[in-house]
Amino acid sequence: MKEIIKAIEKLSTRLMRQVNLMEVCGTHTVSIFKNGIRSILPSNIKLLSGPGCPVCVTPVQDIDRMLYIAGQPNVILATFGDMMRVPGSNGSFYKAKAEGLDVRIIYSPIEALNIAEQNKNKKIVFFAVGFETTSPSIAATVFEAERLGVENFYIYSVHKLVPPALEVLLNTEELKLDGFILPGHVSTIIGSKVYEFIPLKYKKACVIAGFDADDILQAIVMLLRQIVKDKPEVEIQYKEAVRQEGNPRAIEFIYRYFEVCDSNWRGIGVIPKSGLKLKKEHSHRDAEAVFDIPEIKSREPMGCQCGLVLRGLKIPPECPLFAKICTPENPAGACMVSSEGSCAAYYKYGRG
Repeated sequence: MKEIIKAIEKLSTRLMRQVNLMEVCGTHTVSIFKNGIRSILPSNIKLLSGPGCPVCVTPVQDIDRMLYIAGQPNVILATFGDMMRVPGSNGSFYKAKAEGLDVRIIYSPIEALNIAEQNKNKKIVFFAVGFETTSPSIAATVFEAERLGVENFYIYSVHKLVPPALEVLLNTEELKLDGFILPGHVSTIIGSKVYEFIPLKYKKACVIAGFDADDILQAIVMLLRQIVKDKPEVEIQYKEAVRQEGNPRAIEFIYRYFEVCDSNWRGIGVIPKSGLKLKKEHSHRDAEAVFDIPEIKSREPMGCQCGLVLRGLKIPPECPLFAKICTPENPAGACMVSSEGSCAAYYKYGRG
């Protein structure tokens, strides 16, 4: 590691200016904080955290709509545990469960399908949250539901696609980005080719990185070398897991059941072609098509700066609620809920 740090220091002196690098994976964010990576970098190398946590970027509107569905007769809501404490306009899934609604934590989408098989007189709605990493397993669960003829299983899809969000960040002038530490997990599915627009169109450096401290520091060295040479490209540091073409079988499976759609991101807004929805031929599994959901006036938590944190425009301590009103035990915003959220990571590792 000492050799890597020396290489970073040497490259930073050649740049003679501030360099802004952004990680867009929640696991990277946690590792950076946990290992104190920011503290050992030269002062002109700045790391920014982006919208890399799927829990964090799920907007209040979708929480509110799911709470409405959960309140309908004979409905069981199945969700990943991280979503339970994300605040909606009028409370969380934990609050709904405490008030008597049937909300169940699952660890895999196939568990939601099992619940459906065991409760034929109920409608089981799975809150399908995640990036490209989780989409194949949810597509596989839809496949299983069709194969087994389980008619009472539905999903509410809020899947997000990473590349369109990167383009939004690149067009955010205030960030002045020089490069990205790209997500390793997502890239095992989608590969490296999908990022080529970043160096070709925006002339920014890119490295797909693993998750250990050495991996991240090596990715920073690779980024700085690209910037020093003024030859941006997409490099793979995480070579043991990521191929240029990604995982074609997983991608084929995703698009067998899903199609690209516009999607709303917390703090960013609607990004064109950045989400996944069930195809028309599978709309009988789509909770939005099955349930008559009224228009709901959603509201963000008063004073919460999650949106600016997710765009890299503020760090968590710059939010007036951070570590005061908003804590992991009593989160006001989504970024304090998930272990991959910037605020939660900063609260646990970065306050010193």
